[in-house]
Amino acid sequence: MSVDVTSARREWEQGHRRLEAAVRDPARAARLHPQVDALLDELRRRVGTTYTLAELAGAYSGAERWAREIVAERAAAPGWPRTLAIVEEAAFHVYARGAVDYTP
Repeated sequence: MSVDVTSARREWEQGHRRLEAAVRDPARAARLHPQVDALLDELRRRVGTTYTLAELAGAYSGAERWAREIVAERAAAPGWPRTLAIVEEAAFHVYARGAVDYTP
């Protein structure tokens, strides 16, 4: 596994933990879960359903730009720009579990 994939996975895991902490508040969960879902839909479109962690990490390198557009268009909620990094990292963490070379 390359350093880029290892580093990206670490970021994704940290973002997922931060999301899990944030969604303990039902009001925040109602705002954040639709944003994660929107990004998961976009990942399916961009990466497909058969992919490696390296391919997913490649998509992650340019994700901030398109993730901002997707959340703004499909799941904007008050204060969403402040939580975009958490939502983005959490979505990649969830999607990584479907990679053909995923290991926990």
